[in-house]
Amino acid sequence: MADELYLATGNIHKLREFRQLLGSRVIGYTLPVEENGKTFEANALKKARAVMKETGKLAIADDSGLMVDCLGGSPGVRSARFADPPTPKNLCGKLLRLMQGCRNRNARFVCAIAIVYPSGASRVVTGTVNGKIAEKMLGRHGFGYDPVFIPSGQRETFAQMAPAEKNRLSHRGRAMRQLKAIIS
Repeated sequence: MADELYLATGNIHKLREFRQLLGSRVIGYTLPVEENGKTFEANALKKARAVMKETGKLAIADDSGLMVDCLGGSPGVRSARFADPPTPKNLCGKLLRLMQGCRNRNARFVCAIAIVYPSGASRVVTGTVNGKIAEKMLGRHGFGYDPVFIPSGQRETFAQMAPAEKNRLSHRGRAMRQLKAIIS
């Protein structure tokens, strides 16, 4: 089991979610990396490789986002840069404006987590969750698009759920459970 896991993120919400599943051994590490990959996997690998190179330690990074059917998969890999500043109000507001008139509200969250070892070897795990986009923002928990995303089989948005319930169902929770099995 790795003692320390260096997580490439400046996002306190992501750091909290990783620590809820993997414990306090997760150390947030902020390093500016341009996320210009065409896939979630490419961006996650780029960030994890940069942190491993900087620290010489096992590094992990995720890239995740929302893909909305009626918007052709957008915002996709640009999810965090879809609105400026990227607050839930701005992100969800822009998304809901663009979806006005869309009858197909199907969407999915995708999370790719890259693991890069000091040897340079790497691995990527992914998690997805299907759902629908609500007509308006609901709930006070979570971050990003959580106030508008209702996972399949549920009646509440991620932002209405307790954090433990969200982590059980979410794309990041699914990917992190795969990660935990690899690094434990």
